[in-house]
Amino acid sequence: MQKLKTILAKHYIFKGLNKAYIELIADRASTVSFNPGDVIFREDDEANQFYLIQEGMVALEVVLSPDRDPIIVQSIGEGDVLGWSWLFPPYRRRFHARAITPIQAIAVEGKFLRKKCEEDHDLGYELMKRFALLIEQRLRAVRLQNPDMYVIHA
Repeated sequence: MQKLKTILAKHYIFKGLNKAYIELIADRASTVSFNPGDVIFREDDEANQFYLIQEGMVALEVVLSPDRDPIIVQSIGEGDVLGWSWLFPPYRRRFHARAITPIQAIAVEGKFLRKKCEEDHDLGYELMKRFALLIEQRLRAVRLQNPDMYVIHA
C-alpha cells in the first residue's frame, strides 16, 4: 500500500495534493493489467474509474459511423491518465480505449471519489482543476493529430 501511495503522490495528476487525499485515493486504487487487443472500456460505458498508465500503450478510438471501424485519435502511454469521464456528468465514456501493448496500470475508483468530492469541496475543486487541464490537453492533442477527422467528404 505504501508503494501505491508513493506512486500516486509523485504522479503529475496528484502531485502536491494533500497527503490525506492521497491516502484516500490509494485506499480505492489497485494495480491492473491488460493484454494487447483488450478493450479497457467502450464509448458510452458508465465511467466509474480511471487509470494511471505505468507501462504500455493504449489507443483512444472513436466511432464516426457505425459502418466504419473506429479510428485512433490518440495513443497514450506511461505516465498518462486514462479516463476523465468519471468526474463529469453524465459519467459516460467519450472514447473506446484498447490496449496496443501489454498494460500495467493503477485503477482508481472514480465513483467513490465523486462521492467524496461532493462531501469535500476542496478535494472536488482540486480534482476538477487537474482533470479539466487533462481534458484540455487531450482535446488539443486529438485536434492536432487528426485534422481530417473534422473534414466532411462529399
